[in-house]
Amino acid sequence: MKDLWGVLARQRDYRLLLSAGLISLVGDWLLRTGLAFQVYVLTGSTLASGGLLLASFLPAVLLGSLAGVFVDRWSQRTTMIVTNVLNAVVLLPLIAVHSANLIWIVYAVVLAQSCLQQFFTPAEQSLVPLLVNPDQLVTANALNSQIRDLARLIGAALGGVLAAAGGLTLLALGDAATFLIAVVLVAGIRHRRDRPAKDEESAGGAIRRLKEEWTEGLRLCVAGSAMRLFFVFCLVTGVGEGVMSTLFAPFVSAELGGDGKVYGLIVSSQAIGGIVGGLVAAAIGSRRPAATLWGIGALAFGLIDTAMFLSPLVSASVIPAFVCMIVVGLPGALTLAGMMTVFQNLTVDGTRGRIYGAVGAAESVAVLIGIAGAGFLGDTVGIIPVLVFQGLGYVVGGAVVLSRRRALELRVVPQPV
Repeated sequence: MKDLWGVLARQRDYRLLLSAGLISLVGDWLLRTGLAFQVYVLTGSTLASGGLLLASFLPAVLLGSLAGVFVDRWSQRTTMIVTNVLNAVVLLPLIAVHSANLIWIVYAVVLAQSCLQQFFTPAEQSLVPLLVNPDQLVTANALNSQIRDLARLIGAALGGVLAAAGGLTLLALGDAATFLIAVVLVAGIRHRRDRPAKDEESAGGAIRRLKEEWTEGLRLCVAGSAMRLFFVFCLVTGVGEGVMSTLFAPFVSAELGGDGKVYGLIVSSQAIGGIVGGLVAAAIGSRRPAATLWGIGALAFGLIDTAMFLSPLVSASVIPAFVCMIVVGLPGALTLAGMMTVFQNLTVDGTRGRIYGAVGAAESVAVLIGIAGAGFLGDTVGIIPVLVFQGLGYVVGGAVVLSRRRALELRVVPQPV
């Protein structure tokens, strides 16, 4: 626990950042859960519910890489404050939604929030390495991963309660409150690293420079074998995430024979495992190289997932799925903490935002490919074979990372010219 104490007790700025992240993520899950419920109540349409996913996903594909360019130009702290304030403001139109004919307002709000998120997330990830010592980075990233699972448990439960108690009005006010609290916490961060002022330039010159920086971010995604490996791993696992999100509910129903309650319990058990795994990863993080944690975590994650997907072939019980979803939390936490630390070490402040945005945009496209492919192959090939492919993607990825771990620890992406 010494590593945890060293980060939480001695790094005040990081503690504020972590607290702000937890509170705003609780709000995200609160709104996400409540909106899914309320939209279906208002419309009675699963197609309308699916529109929420599309509205939240498009900005990541279309805006993610470009947003990262602006994040590199701006102060990360200021970017986070402004986006949180704007997030609170754009929620207010939800108060006016009381019937199905105004459902377009919900889509507009979700779309706006997703656009803002494309600026917030790269700024947050770029700020973390500046607030902790290099030997504390794995622990800090593990804690970041853990609060996501904790927020998921708290926010999902609150979202259902608020949706039932006060509808969209209470959901909007509750989520807006979390953003404003996060603003206060981020504003308390003492670290300042404002970007140097740029000389005035013409509109044409500004557009040309923006294009150059944007293409630079795309180039740096694959600059050097280490970054190429990180990029390809994100693409492969992104496809797997799309497969999992599409086929896991059918897997529980058709292969395990579970109902909606069983499905909800299994999904919730993953968050519990993630919280425990995050604590373990944070406690041991600084004692092992980040690339080793990433490789071992991904390999174990894939093996556990594969075992879970094959379990219906040998047992009709749902217990193996529960156990696997809990146990997979530890390697999942190790994977996220290790790979994010490697990414932060491979990049430098001033380019990190645009690279993160470009990788995120490509990963979002991969998720969409996984969703489309799983929808088709699940019917033609079968649910279990396609899900096993998802697990094997992590196994192969983890093995490759372990074989290249020395290069991942040594290589650094060059700064742009």
